Amino acid sequence: MERDRRVTPPPAKAERADLERRTGVALWRQIADRIRSEFISGADEARLPPETELATRFGVNRHTVRAAIAALVGEGALRTEQGRGTFIVRRGRLAYPITPRTRFSAGLEGQARERRTRMLRHTLEAATEEVARALALSPGASVVRIESLGAADGLPVSRATSWYDPQRFARFPEVYARTGSVTSALAELGVSDYLRASTLVEARHADPGDIADLALSPGAVVLVTRALNTDPEGAPIQYSITRFAADRVELRIDYPSGS
Repeated sequence: MERDRRVTPPPAKAERADLERRTGVALWRQIADRIRSEFISGADEARLPPETELATRFGVNRHTVRAAIAALVGEGALRTEQGRGTFIVRRGRLAYPITPRTRFSAGLEGQARERRTRMLRHTLEAATEEVARALALSPGASVVRIESLGAADGLPVSRATSWYDPQRFARFPEVYARTGSVTSALAELGVSDYLRASTLVEARHADPGDIADLALSPGAVVLVTRALNTDPEGAPIQYSITRFAADRVELRIDYPSGS
């Protein structure tokens, strides 16, 4: 029978110094982040060190370590086996390309058999300064807001909030709900092609909406893109803020040849 491999942690002293005890971020959450980034990222399936060893390393009690492990088990990043320990679940991340023509389904082609997005809800609201500036509208102008969820092989991987000018896209919610595709909905509304004008990427902890819709545990990290798409004439058509589950997706910037 093949012996379980254990992940060997770095020295405890260096790690303990990295925990911030007066930041307002719970210690269990910080420890979950350390386990996620140092043990889980890039590791094959292996056994995590015992709770007592991790507690000594991080300078906390076993209950704090147990809370961090429970959160990661809830995410599916770890699994526990009675009498054997806690094991890293190795899952390859999906590579989501950001290109001049970023498309959800096409971007994940060859990586997932089923790729789809669906609308969660929609509303008409007043544009914030950020949204108005992106869509070249006056602050407070009406905009169509769409909340959508992207999934690959049934696993939720992205949660997006997108805004459109209702003067041009008043029927977008109706058409998108029917087609299940942003590209198809835009084509039906007269935009046969669109281009990515800009993308800003950042990372943060998932908020309650991300946790619920992406089936994450508290403390999980999401990659956030703020993106503007334009029609071929350069007129802005869509501004979106998309949250990707960081343990399921990596963002890949693809530049055109010769750029």
